[in-house]
Amino acid sequence: MRNTDHPDLVRRVHLDIADSYDEELELELDDRDLDPDTLLPAGSRTEAERTARRDYFRELFRLQAELVKLQDWVAHTGHKVVILFEGRDAAGKGGAIKRIVQRLNPRVCRVVALPAPNDRERTQWYFQRYVPHLPAAGEIVLFDRSWYNRAGVERVMGFCTDDQYEEFFQTVPEFERMLVRSGIQLIKYWFSISDEEQNARFLSRIHDPLKQWKLSPMDLESRRRWEEYTKAKEVMLERTHIPEARWWVVQGVDKKRARLNCIHHLLQQIPYVEVDRPTIQLPEREYHDDYVRRPVPPEIIVPDIY
Repeated sequence: MRNTDHPDLVRRVHLDIADSYDEELELELDDRDLDPDTLLPAGSRTEAERTARRDYFRELFRLQAELVKLQDWVAHTGHKVVILFEGRDAAGKGGAIKRIVQRLNPRVCRVVALPAPNDRERTQWYFQRYVPHLPAAGEIVLFDRSWYNRAGVERVMGFCTDDQYEEFFQTVPEFERMLVRSGIQLIKYWFSISDEEQNARFLSRIHDPLKQWKLSPMDLESRRRWEEYTKAKEVMLERTHIPEARWWVVQGVDKKRARLNCIHHLLQQIPYVEVDRPTIQLPEREYHDDYVRRPVPPEIIVPDIY
């Protein structure tokens, strides 16, 4: 399947685009009252697909409720967590991260997605720009790509020298052991997809005007260098899989399954328990005889277009 003339690939691209819109609807609708069958025109999915989708939503909401309990425990105990998300372009890292943080407090759980290093950062100790983003007590930090850029894109695209590449592998195990000794729990995920699946996802981005921004020249070049990335990934996993910070591989060809499996696994890695919350009482609003609400000037009101 290498072009959009193949009917199965066309259907796969259309479903991928529809799924992307579903993801945004997940964020906007009251999920507990959600009827997944109403989100797409009748006949757009088979009965088996509709059933699988209902099951996905049901389990996603259950797991997200557990993530809220995990967040409360982290904040209550002062635990510190770093979660790294690595994988090929379009492997599903962003979708998994979005589902994890969707219901959480951004003051407790935050995402770090650093741009390419600037001229000054290129002269620093390689890990230096990541250190300021590490968690304090009671925080969870998710890195959407991390210091492992050096083992992947920088190696494949020639953005680092052989000496810098080798120095990375000498340093990263000690750096991660140091983080763990300092009290940070470090969890590392690699999202794995097939050659054919990445091809389909790239095509869906090309044909979806709302997702074309996700395709950079670097992404397109990574598609051409699939085998080089595979070799770099194999070396990375072999040389940086340490007892203190193991790699976990998420099978990502099915995006929804990958999200559920990743969240379920993440919940198993942290010894959280449900924290008792105090009973919340909504106070009565006070009324004062001398209070008069002033009208809003009409010129600053947003027009009711809808």
